[in-house]
Amino acid sequence: TEVTEKLEEVVMIWTKQIRQVLVESEQIRREADDVGPSAELEHWKSRMSSFNSLLDEIKSSRVKKIISILQAARSKTLKQWKELDGSITIAANEAKDNVRYLYTLDRFFGPLASASPVTVMEHIPSLMNTVCIIYCTSPYYNTSEHMTSLFLKITNQMINTCKNYLCEG
Repeated sequence: TEVTEKLEEVVMIWTKQIRQVLVESEQIRREADDVGPSAELEHWKSRMSSFNSLLDEIKSSRVKKIISILQAARSKTLKQWKELDGSITIAANEAKDNVRYLYTLDRFFGPLASASPVTVMEHIPSLMNTVCIIYCTSPYYNTSEHMTSLFLKITNQMINTCKNYLCEG
């Protein structure tokens, strides 16, 4: 019983830490007003890395041993643990999926940042078509919030490209 209580304390600490990571990941991002679309991809890559690391830790043999001991002891802390494990898995899957879809836009980011306004305009139809495909097929990225963030960053990049073009001329 004493061992079980100690292990439950450990799992409660982990639960609190994981909840904190989940809460922080859901907070609104603070970004510069002129950040471009490559920042969106970098955000999701970073989030994917964080959640994959957390998943690796949760799936480690050390954690599995503790969880199996608590299962044998029929600990009540496991209900919360299983819910968090599921939430982490969903967050990791979302980040991985979003990175995969945003990588399809990566080929537009270079020309969008360094081309002339005329060349940028030539890329817009295929860029918008790709964004449309992401919106229609992505199970996670097809929200108003994500699309608004992406369009804002694309627009920022177009404005920056035009400003740079005007300043060079």
